[in-house]
Amino acid sequence: MPLARVSPDVSLAYETFGDPADPPVLLVMGCGAQLLAWDEDFCRALADRGRYVIRYDNRDCGLSTTFDAHPVDMGRFIAAVSAGDLASAQAMVPYTLADMAADGLGLLTALGIERAHVVGSSMGGMIAQRMAIAQPARVLTLTSMMSSTGEPAYGRPTPEAEAVLLAPKPADRAGYLAAAERELVWASRRYGDPAALRELAAAGYDRAYYPAGIARQLGAMLLDGSRAQALRTLRVPTLVIHGSDDALITPSGGERTAALVPGAQLMLIPDMGHDRPRALWPRLLDALQAHTD
Repeated sequence: MPLARVSPDVSLAYETFGDPADPPVLLVMGCGAQLLAWDEDFCRALADRGRYVIRYDNRDCGLSTTFDAHPVDMGRFIAAVSAGDLASAQAMVPYTLADMAADGLGLLTALGIERAHVVGSSMGGMIAQRMAIAQPARVLTLTSMMSSTGEPAYGRPTPEAEAVLLAPKPADRAGYLAAAERELVWASRRYGDPAALRELAAAGYDRAYYPAGIARQLGAMLLDGSRAQALRTLRVPTLVIHGSDDALITPSGGERTAALVPGAQLMLIPDMGHDRPRALWPRLLDALQAHTD
């Protein structure tokens, strides 16, 4: 898998689908999730609709650059944030969400792409928002999927979902695969598939198991703060997609995003959680195709 140098300190692993002459679509994944979480069949289906699709591992994930020299004790970090000691919390995390957004834009530059449609999922939606805020001229359209604005009053996880998010990941392969089924707590209630969760977990474990990066990514996300004021001034065509069953970033996160961005279109999808069930792909692909025309 190719690596692209996007800054002096960071290289990103990436994969492309389709014809480079077609409109480029950059897919940005969420916290701790490798590019595999953008299903290969989904990427190929989008490419078959006339898009040049790019998926990649964020820094500190998969086969991209990791930050081993900066371990983060998640318990100490959460305690500092809860106590309002943001200076101490920031000192623990070696990069910001804005840095992760610069990575994505740097990947486009490395691929010789000046402007692209940017689609972000979960934390990837927050990164995509930061890309559009920082360099709107490079973002043809923004799609913020199952994401939020950084305002604590919106998109809050249910207690059950938050517990799963913050639970330590088992180190052994069998334990890791079994723990993947915990994510059913935020999956589609109708289409949630434990076998598919285990299959994705197995592929990710065998490709690049790296739980240490999750704490740093989560820290960068939590410390990004509110993007509300910046989103109010955004003039990039924006589609907001959110599942009605989402328990990890509850639907108010998407509703608030769409309310803030001028002219944004909101698509609330019944039977979708914090996932993209295959049964709903036709609707998602139709929406992405229409938005990126």
